[in-house]
Amino acid sequence: MVSAAPAGFVHRFPPLVSWRRLRVTLIASTLWGLVLSPGWTTTPTLVLIGRTIAVGLALMLLFGLLERWPRRLPRWLARWVLQVLGIAVAVPLVVLALYELITRGDPVPFWHNELRRNGFVTMTVTALLFAPWIAMSALMRERDRTVRDQAIAFERERGELERKALDARLRLLQAQVQPHFLFNTLANVRELVDAGSPQASPLLDSLIAYLRAAVPRLQDPATTLGQELQLVRAYLELMHTRMPDRLQFVIHADEAALGLRCPAVTLLTLVENAVRHGIDPGEEGGRIEVRVRVQDGRCRAQVTDTGVGLQTAGEQPGTGLATLRERLELSFGGDARLTVAALQPQGICAEVEFPAIPVGP
Repeated sequence: MVSAAPAGFVHRFPPLVSWRRLRVTLIASTLWGLVLSPGWTTTPTLVLIGRTIAVGLALMLLFGLLERWPRRLPRWLARWVLQVLGIAVAVPLVVLALYELITRGDPVPFWHNELRRNGFVTMTVTALLFAPWIAMSALMRERDRTVRDQAIAFERERGELERKALDARLRLLQAQVQPHFLFNTLANVRELVDAGSPQASPLLDSLIAYLRAAVPRLQDPATTLGQELQLVRAYLELMHTRMPDRLQFVIHADEAALGLRCPAVTLLTLVENAVRHGIDPGEEGGRIEVRVRVQDGRCRAQVTDTGVGLQTAGEQPGTGLATLRERLELSFGGDARLTVAALQPQGICAEVEFPAIPVGP
């Protein structure tokens, strides 16, 4: 089974000479030289440490080269096996090259000198004991780093997919809301036209103004409260044209609230419910008041009406409120709430509260 890395993730080998590898090699080689120094009575400790460091640096470079070359390996050969075996095979060869270098010019080859021969064997054996284990430790750290990088890449990709899913869900919910408003408004216009009312022409003008305000923003998952209030005003003016004697309205908003982020048609949903379930069913109509204020980093948008109220209407107004709650949840991650309460002697108060987040430039 082959596990695929996330899109955009490319495995990068560590640099051939990195500070971390160099530091580990220098420390291990120095300790190696200190361990050997009691047996090297004829060689100064610093000279011996210099030799062990030279061997360690050569093995470090070989370890890095085998990490990259050859580019392709047989399926039966894992790269980490190649690296560990390569270090083990290279140890005697590197120590041999070192002794050939330091004994150049001597009349007698170093293997005929008992002290040098013993030194060669001791350095080779101790290197074979420790170098492969250090290589294995480096491989384990590298594997952990690769796993960690892949986990970070997967987490980033998951976050991006979750964000796209939320955007798609918001657009789906928005697509469900759009016909709801438009068809209700067109039905109101049709009633006046069928009745031959002289208000039909002004109502059509108000409808055009409303659609000009609404349609360009219906595709946006989020807008500003200032744009929302423009849309609400256009809708209420349209409804006021339809029933001038039964609907009055007023809109108050803090200046600081106009540039705040707000899911599209949030206020319009509350106002439309107030008209349909509060004002329309009552013979006397009523008054709708929209208030938006900002306090302590929170935005509170309140829509109240003096219509028939919850008890008279017989049910909580508007199925659109359930959709609005879900859109608020998707937009603010649970840091928003929608409440609907009855007023005395009659009427309904619907309030939305969410974080006051300015829309960026």
